[in-house]
Amino acid sequence: MELATSLLARLRDVRFVRYLVASVGALAVDMGAFLALLAGGMAAAPASAIGYTLGILAHWLMSSRAVFHGNVAQGGLARTRQKALFVISALLGLALTTAIVGLGDSAGIDPRAAKLVAIAVSFMATWLVRSRIVFRAPATGRGEA
Repeated sequence: MELATSLLARLRDVRFVRYLVASVGALAVDMGAFLALLAGGMAAAPASAIGYTLGILAHWLMSSRAVFHGNVAQGGLARTRQKALFVISALLGLALTTAIVGLGDSAGIDPRAAKLVAIAVSFMATWLVRSRIVFRAPATGRGEA
């Protein structure tokens, strides 16, 4: 019951909903590449890493323009720092995703099922880092990405 209440409270947070939508878009890029690479014969862990990397690029564009647009640093050192923190958060998600898919595959679990678990874990980890650290308010300078 407490989990449901917490989830409903999150859904009332418009920024969280926008982040969820941006994540779905990035996930479409990620999964599309992952499945295409698997179909092409690539091993599951590297296919997962490449797909996730392409999803990272898509996520930055959507996050900086539609989710956290009011907290995007204008330029200079503040903007470079913000991009670096975003990449670090993405690398955290990438490490989690790659490890979960790799371990799942090694354990004989269908890589697509392992990827679904990785998606949930990575989503929550990156949301926490991005909302509390990367794009925390107030950002130094404001502007478009």
